[in-house]
Parts: sequence; C-alpha cells; structure tokens
Amino acid sequence: MIHGKSALKRELLLAAAIVSVGALISGVSIAQIAHHQHDQLAQATPQPLQSTPGHETKPAEPASTTGTSGARPHEVSPQPARPDSDAAGSGATPALPAAPPEKVADPIPAK
Repeated sequence: MIHGKSALKRELLLAAAIVSVGALISGVSIAQIAHHQHDQLAQATPQPLQSTPGHETKPAEPASTTGTSGARPHEVSPQPARPDSDAAGSGATPALPAAPPEKVADPIPAK
C-alpha cells in the first residue's frame, strides 16, 4: 500500500510539473507576442502604390460589350427537377421510393 501511495504522489508531482512548464512557456510566448506586436504591420499591397509604367501613353480600354455579363438569362425560367414521363416508361428507377400513404398530406388550399 505504501508503494502505491508513493507512486501516485510521484505521478501527481510529475503531472503538476509538466502543467507548470506548459503554463510558463505559454506565458513567455504571450509576453513576446505582446512586446513585438507593434514591430510588424501586415500589408496586402506595397506602399506607396505604383502605377503601371507607360500608362500615360496607352489609352484606356472601353468596357467589353461581348461575352457574358454574369447575369442570369431571363428568357429561360428555372424548372423543377421532375423526371419526364419517357424516363419512367423506359424503366428508369426513381431516386427515392414513393412516400407511404400516411406521410402524404392533403393539398394546400388556394387562398
């Protein structure tokens, strides 16, 4: 029994020492970060901004009128994802089985 208590005491002391060293390292790291925080400044672009060489002699290009504008076409409306009747007739299997009758609700009445 004495051997068990001394082993437990030794392991608890070792665990406390490891936690203390970890806390000390964390504290030193935070102190270094706080001390050197004002020394560095991250910038996305170099300052001052420099223009492209020869931009004075080149005329500005007009906006492109050809190509895609990124807008969705208005003449085609989105369609729901329903299988066509030909696919069902040719033997295509549905993605999901039909809902059981107790899960099918009455249609929503029109207002």
